[in-house]
Amino acid sequence: MTMAHTHTGPAAALPQEATAPESFSDETLIERIAGGDRRAMRTLFARHRLAMYRWLVRLARDDALAEDLLNEVFLDVWRQAATFEARASVSTWLMAIARHKALSARRRRTEAELDDGFAATVADPADDPELVVEKKSQAELLRRSLRRLPVEQAEIIDLVYYHDKSIKEVAEIVSIPEATVKTRMFYARRKLAELVAAAA
Repeated sequence: MTMAHTHTGPAAALPQEATAPESFSDETLIERIAGGDRRAMRTLFARHRLAMYRWLVRLARDDALAEDLLNEVFLDVWRQAATFEARASVSTWLMAIARHKALSARRRRTEAELDDGFAATVADPADDPELVVEKKSQAELLRRSLRRLPVEQAEIIDLVYYHDKSIKEVAEIVSIPEATVKTRMFYARRKLAELVAAAA
């Protein structure tokens, strides 16, 4: 994974300083990125790359697309760092950007994937001969079941349980009221339990 094409931007980086960017907070890195500091950009990328990639894979359901979107997210960060207002954490801001890009990409491919009935279009894992082996792993079984949830429910579960986001942070990322997050969480957990029980 490289960031060669995410370095497009102001030609002049800030002067080298004694303090390594690796020790800076996310907020400080964003401030330095806004000033054209490429080392700060590389540090932020290294710090959040894996979590962002996993989030994008979950949303896009396509590894190659997630890779492309990851670079787009950090290119946006390079270009828009000066607009960060610190009303939310940097990771929450990154996830909101990533979510917007993933959903836009999915919408371009097919509007149908965003429908509530999306789960019905996913192949039934009961037909997968490897399922018997995979059932031995509870984590794998849970991930398979999560992929069968409607997108708007799956992303809530993903953010809370895999990215440790609070209800407030999830509401900011998904741009919905906190009450709606709680409602989706309730139905998602119930549906997930049904899917896991059925698969097991």
